[in-house]
Amino acid sequence: MTDTQEPAHKRDMTRRRFVVAGGAAVAAIGAGGAVVTTASAGQSPGKKPAASGEVCYRLTSETTEGPYYIDADKIRRDITEDRVGIPMTLRLKVIDTDTCKPLAGAAVDVWHCDALGIYSGYEDLSTGGGGGGTPPSGAPTDAPTGTPTGTPPSGGPGGGGGGHEEPTDDKRYLRGTQLTDRNGFVEFRTVFPGWYRGRCVHIHTKVHVGGKLTTTGYEGGHTCHTGQLFFAEEAVLDSAKVAPYSTSTTERTTLDEDTIYPGNGTEGGLLTLKYGKGKIAKGVVATLTMGVDPDETHTGTG
Repeated sequence: MTDTQEPAHKRDMTRRRFVVAGGAAVAAIGAGGAVVTTASAGQSPGKKPAASGEVCYRLTSETTEGPYYIDADKIRRDITEDRVGIPMTLRLKVIDTDTCKPLAGAAVDVWHCDALGIYSGYEDLSTGGGGGGTPPSGAPTDAPTGTPTGTPPSGGPGGGGGGHEEPTDDKRYLRGTQLTDRNGFVEFRTVFPGWYRGRCVHIHTKVHVGGKLTTTGYEGGHTCHTGQLFFAEEAVLDSAKVAPYSTSTTERTTLDEDTIYPGNGTEGGLLTLKYGKGKIAKGVVATLTMGVDPDETHTGTG
């Protein structure tokens, strides 16, 4: 995918937008005891655009691309390939934050590490949990010792800082692109990500507009959003009880300790997660509505 220059006309980034969000809680839903983890409390309910032109969603926070992005143009729903882990369905809705209308035909990229913190294309550079053996005492916990400080080292394990790294292998598991349907939705089948040193559990994402689907992938247009998707602590702790996550020997960084997560709930990419109480191993459904400005350009490389 290629970027073009930013359009001359840009929307006013200072306009306030309201976001649909739940309370910061884990709730038991119905007799089945489903666990639902949602975004931060205290945010206003969603509203329809007012006559004055006020819009109803905040812009989803922009974050760094990280060093492990590959413009692979793998247009596919199932990105799991041979990776083992907790099955996860990732459902994203993309809307134009100015009009609140679904953004149809946008290309949504996602990429993330596997259950042991390894990125495809960068297996030699990833510093995941290794697997096998017994996890270190007390990790993961709600307040792990040895809290990481500062930003992850440049060129280090895939998430936050550092410039782009060239791939070291030709593997492309847990990476893919989908075009949003007329209602702005995309859906990916993947696995619950693991963790690695210096970062909380997360998924990377980009939204591209103005291009077209060709025989070689999605071409042209520009990148209007680069962000990351995050997971509530309760769900991460539940995942850590399940193999292969439970075999990780890597100290875990919590959501609050992360140097990239904006700390602003749904607006910052905090997913809503649903799974059976005590049965996370059977699968998770993760959802989020992302508000983007299609006239903007955000590559996440600045």
